[in-house]
Amino acid sequence: MRLGDLYTQIQQVNPRIAVARSLTQAALARVPGATRPPDPQVQLGFMNYMVPDLAPMATLGMRQLQVMQMLPLGGKLALSGRVAGAKAAAVGERAQDVSWELRSEAAMAFYDLYATDHRLAVMRETVRLLQDIEQTAAAMYRVGDGRQADVLRAQVEIARMVEDTVRMQAMRQSMAARLNALLDRPTESSVGQPALPVFPDALPSRASLDSLALGNRPMIRAGLEEVRAAEAAEQLARKEIWPDLQVGAQYAQRGGEMGGTERMGSLMFGASVPIFARSRQYRMRDEMGAMARMAQADVAQMRAETRGKIGEAYANLSRSRNLAQLYRNTVLPQAEATVASALAAYRVGNVDFMTLLDARMTVNTYRQELHTLDADQGKAWAELEMLTGRALIDSNRIAAATRGDK
Repeated sequence: MRLGDLYTQIQQVNPRIAVARSLTQAALARVPGATRPPDPQVQLGFMNYMVPDLAPMATLGMRQLQVMQMLPLGGKLALSGRVAGAKAAAVGERAQDVSWELRSEAAMAFYDLYATDHRLAVMRETVRLLQDIEQTAAAMYRVGDGRQADVLRAQVEIARMVEDTVRMQAMRQSMAARLNALLDRPTESSVGQPALPVFPDALPSRASLDSLALGNRPMIRAGLEEVRAAEAAEQLARKEIWPDLQVGAQYAQRGGEMGGTERMGSLMFGASVPIFARSRQYRMRDEMGAMARMAQADVAQMRAETRGKIGEAYANLSRSRNLAQLYRNTVLPQAEATVASALAAYRVGNVDFMTLLDARMTVNTYRQELHTLDADQGKAWAELEMLTGRALIDSNRIAAATRGDK
């Protein structure tokens, strides 16, 4: 299972991606309507009709048609469009952030599964090696060169390792279920063995990661769009004190005194009067000003949080990378040489069984820790990708087998 293929499937089938896309489409659909004036009002009236026969009164009964249109002044419609457009852009950026969050969640499950699979492989190999050691101890005991306690201790270690293997298999099922949930598949669906991608040879600088995140992280870009929307809304609130113009036209007709039809027309103008400006329009300004300051503070908080998380992920990446190199180049070769020496010495009776067993278990512990360090390195890269909003590794290239995989 390649990490890149997993990313592609997440984008195609995860319901949260579909939800985010639908929210973006809904926000974009609201933008054109925000720049249009309110719908005109049409009224049809029948005036001066007699009751109960509903016949028009002579010379007074008339039918009239009236159309009224409210026209906001002072650039209110343009500002409303800016508010809606900025909010729609913020929703779109949040949809991108959801995508990066899901990539990160998928990567965490992927690397956990990778470490679990390789720890299981080491455990199974350890069981086989312990069985070989147990057979060696039993053969030495039969010829009088060993102790029965050594045979029993080997059997106990084999039983303990089998127990740990069963427990680790249950953990793998749990991790596979988590990955299947991200892929919107049944829990019991089969999940392949993750293939570790190739990590970059060199680490980017902290400064470059900070700069990249502050300019490219979708969450921060969404916050900046919210600031633009809040600033436009504050400007719009200051325009609310301006009266809105109302324009109307009226057409009426009635029966004339000589039996003909008399037709009449009227043109009307009006305006809203902000008589409650102190408690409404001025308070609206205060509200929008507070919202703008809140949006600015929110962006500052997101930037600070992003820098802090980048620092943590960078430290984890450096730690796991350096320790993995140390394990591969120094610790594991020395530990394996110790095992070979201890086994040869045990066969000739120069060391006791516990020395051999401890050396063997130490090697396998180091191998398990090495796979965990590889997984930690992958998690750190995934975290940095989410924080910067950019792919930093080639998720489709598979790393070659290393010492810890053998």
